[in-house]
Amino acid sequence: MEYGAIETSIYIDAAPNVVYGVVSSPEHITQWYVDEAAYDVMPGSSGHLSFGDQERWFSVPITVVEAVRGTRFSFRWIAPPAPGLLPVGATLTSDNSLLVTFEFTPRGDGTLLTVTETGMRELGWEAAALEHYYDDHSDGWAGLLKRLESYAESYAGTLAGKRG
Repeated sequence: MEYGAIETSIYIDAAPNVVYGVVSSPEHITQWYVDEAAYDVMPGSSGHLSFGDQERWFSVPITVVEAVRGTRFSFRWIAPPAPGLLPVGATLTSDNSLLVTFEFTPRGDGTLLTVTETGMRELGWEAAALEHYYDDHSDGWAGLLKRLESYAESYAGTLAGKRG
């Protein structure tokens, strides 16, 4: 196996603009993804994502790369179990971080959401570290997308109720 990219997709019964908001907005991603998020939803914005509990809290830097409403949202980051985590505030580039891309494709009344994480091989990690990160994040994205699906569909229902 090459461990060059993680890619997974899920159908969500909500419009692409709704799913985009749930994926890109710090206020929403804390409902399905991380415990704390701070950044602006615009290319070039830097901030952080934080995970954990009182015993094991960690924050990782992110930089928003692309923010095209209802179409694509991407950011650079590096997260555990990656070797050599970068401190919050670090400048993230293709030489020291990974790229996570969310693509939103309309399907009927809903959205096919595809998430891709790339750049692992390019960081020069030892084979065991590369495999561990790939396996950990493959499983992680699969679980997170199920949580995202539930939250986005519930949120879309709330929005529909406010309009109705």
